[in-house]
Amino acid sequence: MTLKSLLFTIALILLSNAIFSQTRQDSIEIRQTALDYIESQHKPNPAQMEGALHPGMVKRTFWKDKPTGKDYIRETSTESMVLLAESYNKNNDKFPPSPKKEVKLLDVSERTASVKLIADQWIDYLHIVKLNGSWKIINVLWQFKDISQH
Repeated sequence: MTLKSLLFTIALILLSNAIFSQTRQDSIEIRQTALDYIESQHKPNPAQMEGALHPGMVKRTFWKDKPTGKDYIRETSTESMVLLAESYNKNNDKFPPSPKKEVKLLDVSERTASVKLIADQWIDYLHIVKLNGSWKIINVLWQFKDISQH
């Protein structure tokens, strides 16, 4: 391979990475989307929750039916989460004074991201998609840190 071919190949790789990868701004916006999701529950803010979620978002967890002892999947919709953000912490008694909210970007592509959100009692895995220039949560899989709470 000639030097000219090698330089051309390197330039092509660098250019394709610049064109097809996420930007620093995307990472900031993805992190903010995850924070909007949890912070809208800390200080009741349904508009903030609605802004973070895609209208078709589905949130899932495993649950145990106490009488039968069988596990099953529980689902929550965007509409339910917006209502939750409005009412869950109205008395300011559901979170400590400085709630934990650790956001880990697990994988980020040009239009999709997988994020782990570690909050006080919960672990949430978020799938976030970029649509029309905005990052929105489309899927959530969560659990209590203490799984006996399920």
